[in-house]
Amino acid sequence: MHVVTTKAELLRVAVGQPAVIDGDHVSSALAHADLIRSARADLMVFPEMSLTGYHLDAADVEVDGDAVALLVDACRSADGCALVGAPVTENGARFIAILRIDGNGVEIAYRKTHLHGDENKWFVPGPGASAIEVLGWRIGLGICKDTGTAEHVHATAALDIDVYACGVVHHRWELAEQQRRAAHISAACGAYVAMASFAGATGEGFRATAGRSAIVSPGQRMLAAAGSLPGDYVTAVLV
Repeated sequence: MHVVTTKAELLRVAVGQPAVIDGDHVSSALAHADLIRSARADLMVFPEMSLTGYHLDAADVEVDGDAVALLVDACRSADGCALVGAPVTENGARFIAILRIDGNGVEIAYRKTHLHGDENKWFVPGPGASAIEVLGWRIGLGICKDTGTAEHVHATAALDIDVYACGVVHHRWELAEQQRRAAHISAACGAYVAMASFAGATGEGFRATAGRSAIVSPGQRMLAAAGSLPGDYVTAVLV
């Protein structure tokens, strides 16, 4: 249980693009852990299905498995919280999820609401908009298609959030749309946006992904942007 009664004056946020090893959750987790320890952020956001790559038939991530344990250790050493993308099965239903991981453990923080294309054959939609707290800051959550769905953005804005954190996978030629969405969400929610975008080749036809993970201000100003390659991350201090 995460209980904070006072909102911290500052929140150090990072968005990261780990090098993902298909079919090897532990190696992918080690790549995440390296970024977590380097960034030393209060909150670090990773892309959609970041632990497995965007493979709809990927093996589910076990919340009590070795890969997640490595991330708990990394978050403990960095004194931070990570939002990690993973396919999970819960009560017989399979979701594209965001795992909230910190030094105390892991929980499924969000389940993707708006599925796209063949995702509907492999997963079920989550229940809707959700927010968590990190150091007293309210963090709204979204995954890929959610970010371009007005219903989801408006429902998340209604949760009175300070930051909209999301993981996405886009083709390189979709970069302009990715950036448009980040700016639109910041305006619609009156909040910072931390958008972690997959970098490098992955599954389902994504041979060249956009990368360029970004942190955007409530005034739609770009505060930090990563490059297009795996292994990059950027940070910003939110006030």
